Amino acid sequence: IAATQPSTDWHLKENAREHHTSKFSSEELIVRRGQAFTITFNGTEQPEQNLIFIAETGPKPSKATKTLATFDISSTASKEGWSAVLQSRSSNSASISISSPHNAVIGRYRLSVQSGSSSPASLGTFVLLFNPWSSGDDVFMPNKAECEEYVLEEFGIIFAGNKNRISGFGWNFGQFQEDILNICLSIMDRSLYYRQDPITDVSHRHDPKYLGRVLSAMVNANDDQGVVLGNWSGKYEGGKNPSSWTGSGEILQSWKKSGFKPVKYGQCWVFAAVLTTVLRCLGIPTRTITNFSSAHDADGNLRVDEFYDADGNHLERGADSVWNFHVWNESWFTRNDLGPSYSGWQILDATPQEESGGIYQCGPASRHAIKEGEVDLDYDGPFVFAEVNADCMYWNYDSATGKKTLIFSKSTEIGDSISTKAVGRDDRVDVTSDYKYEEGSAKERDIFKKARKKLGLEDKFDPTAPTQEEIEQKPDIAGKFKVASSLEVGKDLNLLLVLENLQSDAKTVNVNMTAWSTLYTRKPVNEIWKDSISVTLAPKEEKQFPIKIKYPQYQQQLTTDKTIQVTALCHVQDGIQVLVQRNITLDNPAIDIQVLGEAKVNKEVVVEVAFTNPITTEVKDCVLQVEGSDLLPGILELRIPPLKASEKSSTKFKLTPSEAGPKHLLVNFSCDKFADIKTFKMVNVIN
Repeated sequence: IAATQPSTDWHLKENAREHHTSKFSSEELIVRRGQAFTITFNGTEQPEQNLIFIAETGPKPSKATKTLATFDISSTASKEGWSAVLQSRSSNSASISISSPHNAVIGRYRLSVQSGSSSPASLGTFVLLFNPWSSGDDVFMPNKAECEEYVLEEFGIIFAGNKNRISGFGWNFGQFQEDILNICLSIMDRSLYYRQDPITDVSHRHDPKYLGRVLSAMVNANDDQGVVLGNWSGKYEGGKNPSSWTGSGEILQSWKKSGFKPVKYGQCWVFAAVLTTVLRCLGIPTRTITNFSSAHDADGNLRVDEFYDADGNHLERGADSVWNFHVWNESWFTRNDLGPSYSGWQILDATPQEESGGIYQCGPASRHAIKEGEVDLDYDGPFVFAEVNADCMYWNYDSATGKKTLIFSKSTEIGDSISTKAVGRDDRVDVTSDYKYEEGSAKERDIFKKARKKLGLEDKFDPTAPTQEEIEQKPDIAGKFKVASSLEVGKDLNLLLVLENLQSDAKTVNVNMTAWSTLYTRKPVNEIWKDSISVTLAPKEEKQFPIKIKYPQYQQQLTTDKTIQVTALCHVQDGIQVLVQRNITLDNPAIDIQVLGEAKVNKEVVVEVAFTNPITTEVKDCVLQVEGSDLLPGILELRIPPLKASEKSSTKFKLTPSEAGPKHLLVNFSCDKFADIKTFKMVNVIN
């Protein structure tokens, strides 16, 4: 006779507290591997020694693939496999403590119990996650404050702008929002790896380096109809502008709601933020990293080539590029495939830049291996090494003759101010020295040579490389752009071109200047301004030339990245050309948030958001978007009436916080003249 269906008490509250899973909003048990959890069930009449438990996951569970475990009651928890220990027993119910191994496959399990010769009775399902609090786990993180930040914190700051002017904006990772865990499990089941061989794929899900690589492919839509579709065209019809998102929840929910169609659109920080959400949700400690002046070395020669025409226009020639900034991820786990010194932070990059193993995925690359130039170690070392170390070559290209002339080369340009959010504070931490030795030091050059050698670049003649003679040529003049006023959208742009004669005889220079609006990847979009001047510089003389670009000149041309590249190509009579360039990121006007009164759990509190129109014309189509985990469910969208010149708007709305502690409110304001003005405020919620 089949046993009657037992009823199960999963002790959700107590287990969640023990397993650091209390923040999930779920009626299902969510626990971490390598740690015991307690359940009570009734309806089994058999003595406990006859009980056999069955835990299984995936489409075809088997012991060989470690996706099926059967275990009976023992006196102590097992160190190796699954085990059950009897806690207490009454006439028809039993409390059992169940432990899983440190290296168990993660995912949703079905648990059943069999007593005697009757067929197994289902106890229900539970979800098993990685356990960074447990010393036997591959993702073990000894520092508890780091576990809190990199697994449990739902708020992050992503750094952007450029190396001269770093800015940060808030992001709501929202890994504990409703249904996000289920969506993360669906992501794994929709990967190419799973589609090709589900049994093998599921059996590898105990391994953070495997899952990190699979998920870096699934977060972008290339190859596999993954979560986010990239768009770097500057035109975002049919979707949302990448800079308008404020959190991952909306993106992941949209992906599921649409029947798993890629969400439009993302750029690097969106891919990195979504990957952070997914990995934190599954229990792998993860953070976002921003690299300023980041190289995209498409041809693997550790060199990026940029081309300019005689007028100083930046040409889109060749696949190499340098981005003002690029955002990727670091996740924390051991590298038993490489050895203990390569464990710790691992680089993963979900932005689809180059294929790896035939699909758009990147990493995990050991950060220690990158610093030491060990570019031959798995995975994708050469690409990541180039992002922070490539040499820059600037060429003049003549389209009529096809001839290219080296203007100059620079080995200290790439990989600047590598940044991440501090643990437990809303500050920036510089981690550049974890990626490379001091720029320009002998050690740094040795590592660069070592990497070139490993890639076989030292011994091979490269016809596209400049000659030693070209590299060593010395210019007669030096130049730079100085900023002469504040850089704000809505204000005129005032710059100074400073030229200095380095020689002891006079020099005549013809200067061709251009300003283009660009994307943050420095891809030119619209020409804003051009001019040319002819200058004579007396011996050793320095001269300044003021440049003014008025707001009406650039207002229509500016992209939502608010970036402008200014270039001066100086043709020195009887000398070599000198290229002067500067990438400028304009600041948006400020927006102010005030919480009026004390924020208490389950009590309404009023928030006021104020914005003053800084320009001399009306702004319209004003929309305010607000979100924040534990402060309000979903996203609040408020429409605001048009604002006349210099007019101030004040918008009030109510929140009801659901949990105590430091919470972050994220605000995004847009109108026809200003896109995506972002700010955040920490709200301390009390009980």
